[in-house]
Amino acid sequence: MNNPPRQEPEPGPDRLPEPGPRQDPDAPRDLVGIGIGPCNLSLAALAHPLDGLDAVFYEQRPSFDWHPGLLIDGATLQVPFLADLVTLIDPTSHWSFLNYLRTRERLFPFYFSEHFHIQRAEYDAYCRWVSRGLPALRYRHQVDAVRWNPERALFEIDFTQLDAHGEAEALGRTHARNVVLGIGTAPHVPDPLRPLADDPRVPVVHAADYLDHRAALLAAEHITVVGSGQSGAEIFLDLLRHRPAGREKLHWIGRTQAFAPMEYSKLGLEHFTPDYTRYFHALAEPVRDQLVSAQWQLHKGIDAATLAAIHGELYRRSMDGGWPDAVLTPGVRVRTAGRLATTKVELHLEHLQQGTRSRLTTGAVVLATGYRERPLGRLLAGLDPYMRRDNRERPRVDEEFRLVLDPSVTGSVFVQNAEQHTHGVGAPDLGLTAWRGASILNSVTGAEPYPLPARTAFTTFGLGEQRHRVPHARQARQLVPLIPLTEGR
Repeated sequence: MNNPPRQEPEPGPDRLPEPGPRQDPDAPRDLVGIGIGPCNLSLAALAHPLDGLDAVFYEQRPSFDWHPGLLIDGATLQVPFLADLVTLIDPTSHWSFLNYLRTRERLFPFYFSEHFHIQRAEYDAYCRWVSRGLPALRYRHQVDAVRWNPERALFEIDFTQLDAHGEAEALGRTHARNVVLGIGTAPHVPDPLRPLADDPRVPVVHAADYLDHRAALLAAEHITVVGSGQSGAEIFLDLLRHRPAGREKLHWIGRTQAFAPMEYSKLGLEHFTPDYTRYFHALAEPVRDQLVSAQWQLHKGIDAATLAAIHGELYRRSMDGGWPDAVLTPGVRVRTAGRLATTKVELHLEHLQQGTRSRLTTGAVVLATGYRERPLGRLLAGLDPYMRRDNRERPRVDEEFRLVLDPSVTGSVFVQNAEQHTHGVGAPDLGLTAWRGASILNSVTGAEPYPLPARTAFTTFGLGEQRHRVPHARQARQLVPLIPLTEGR
């Protein structure tokens, strides 16, 4: 179907438009989205102006909520503000970050602030503004199962509508030609620390809940931060700034060999382009698996400004001739952990390079140990007979972000931020969110409501014949032959 974007009236920034009545409530949807994080919120924003596209998005939470425990004052996104929900695909969209600022009468102050990287709290506020303006979003709807109905050639989506207390209020079912999963990631707790983190009496919390427990953490005599990525660095810096000089009593450990900066060179950033994503997808499965673990510094390193701020704070505290009571030790893993007395935790540590072991007694632990993709097995159990898997039993995902299903399934199930094993380090990156959403909408509509860029990187990532489109997207493809190297060059 042909779905050109239509001009939309501008809703008030805080008013949620009421969805209009469907002509046939029992008619199948063109697209059902499961989960409303930044990925599916971007997809919903891009889908909103498409005439004739019937889409709905379900989320079990009562409202949009993006990492509330990590909205630390001053913490910034690691991508520029142009990596909002829509701009890199449709900079004229009503749902751009710049238009959000305009509706708040903050565009001139932002212009003079000259900030290319915005604070996380501001990104969260922007996403909330978008979520309040999109009528296709259904909060307090918990999706329970997705099945394929071969008789109707449609997906069946069962959901539970929740009340204000999160309790089941009503059951429902809808049908769809296509489904997109955007259920996000879940906090990862290493196995040795899971029993302690699961016990509310023990002061061991994941970074995802940091702000909720910040006051109690600061009251502890000694605090340990586990994890050497960006979240660990931000939390360590925040704790350091709020502990008395000379009595900081902080310990920061992580498995990486150093508290390493994120790779942020201009050509390094081209690993977060559609060009690299396509190159990565075409590689053999074993090569992809090796690359994902080897490229950790592209997406798990620490922002250089955060490292500089930590060093600056430590240096300031040494100006009187003493050293701050803070220990920073990379290359360390937690072997086991246990509760000591009633208020302390004992961590059994191993230094990975030295092979030495020691014990650390602490009053509280913050686990900045990252996030993992939520497993799809329970939600998609009804599709299991149709799913095609790789050698490690992971779902296969094609280049256009569709799960590879049996050919008898004529609909598509798309995934967002669940395809790192097939699409590489850019899968969770906010900078590729709008491009991926536009790719999905182009597939769903069978048209091209959002023309995609033909080339996005100066780097050519592989040898052999390289195919690039000519600058005008609708023209034929052009072959760029590889010039053979001669001896002596």
